Amino acid sequence: MTVTFLGTGTSQGIPIIGSEHPVCLSNDSRDKRLRVSIMISWENATYVIDCGPDFRQQMLRTNCSHIDGILFTHEHADHTAGLDDIRPFYFRQGDIPMYAHQRVFGELQKRFAYIFVDENKYPGAPSVIQHDVKNNEVFTLKGVAVTPINAWHYKLQVFGYRFDDFAYLTDVKTIETAEKEKLKGLKVLVINALRIEEHISHFSLEEALEFIAELQPEKAYLTHISHLLGFHAEVSKQLPENVFLAYDTLTITI
Repeated sequence: MTVTFLGTGTSQGIPIIGSEHPVCLSNDSRDKRLRVSIMISWENATYVIDCGPDFRQQMLRTNCSHIDGILFTHEHADHTAGLDDIRPFYFRQGDIPMYAHQRVFGELQKRFAYIFVDENKYPGAPSVIQHDVKNNEVFTLKGVAVTPINAWHYKLQVFGYRFDDFAYLTDVKTIETAEKEKLKGLKVLVINALRIEEHISHFSLEEALEFIAELQPEKAYLTHISHLLGFHAEVSKQLPENVFLAYDTLTITI
């Protein structure tokens, strides 16, 4: 199983438009972060988790020509705003399978009504196949069992996903004990770490490290990173030996 970090940035990305912050001015490519997303592949399967406003650029950068579906963590724009750019995949493949909480589909139907309409549909609009994801209901993608992980982004429910020994969670602030149990025995955990200072709806670096220490995966990667976390090179030196800062285009094998 291979995981490619398509984007590791927060909702504004790095650099932020017009910002003079030193991290936004960094020449280190690892400090340049598109909106958060991953691609996960095994054998002949390729799935993307979240489809933000940088989706087109991410697909071009990875030379991706086929996806088997998109999983959504939640409905915020930095995770969904690129949905129109599934059109090239739709034109080649047909309807694109999508996996999300029923609430998320409701929001997408409002924002992208032309995709979900049944009658008098514009010929150039893509079509999707909706699969509702429900807590405590494991589903299977191309022979791999996927376990939804229920968490909270302040007061908004979000889903993380576990694929075998790999799990991906982002935009998490709190998570109940029963859900943590679903994350035991991981080889690789990806979790959000927004910044040093505490935030109302995201793990800070300290909170993310505490979460990792509690779950004890073999390795962990931090994502959904803002410029306020600091320079990639400097922060990396301060992390435990099994914890790494993810960066755009990083590919790992589980």
